[in-house]
Order: sequence, then C-alpha cells, then structure tokens
Amino acid sequence: MSMPEMPKWYDDDDQIVSCTEKIKVMTENMSELYQTAQDAFEDALLMGCGEAQLRDYLRSLIDGLENPYKKPRVS
Repeated sequence: MSMPEMPKWYDDDDQIVSCTEKIKVMTENMSELYQTAQDAFEDALLMGCGEAQLRDYLRSLIDGLENPYKKPRVS
C-alpha cells in the first residue's frame, strides 16, 4: 500500500483551502509524516513487534493530537 491520495482540504466552515502555498505545505507535511511513520513501522516489525499493536499505537498517536488553535465554543 502507498500513501493515500491527497484530499481537497477544507476549513472548519467547510470552505475549501485554495491557497497554492498552503496546499504545497500540506502536501509536503503529509508526505513527510507518511514516510516517517512508514520507517518507524518497518523498524518495529524488523525488531519483532506485532503489526496489530503497532497499528493500534499509531492510531492512538493521531487520536492524541491536540489542537492548540481550537476556537472557544459560542453558546
């Protein structure tokens, strides 16, 4: 399997992110993230770690990311 195709990016108001520079940065960041995760995954497999546990842990890493720019809820 290879890196998934890049999606169209949307903001929290469902407006498309259309700035070419922003899209370029997102593409570079996601490509780097994919390659780093792939390398770590392969290293762990070579060291004898279980694939299912690795996948679960990688998912938990993503789920644990915090948004430092989160807007406060307006009631």
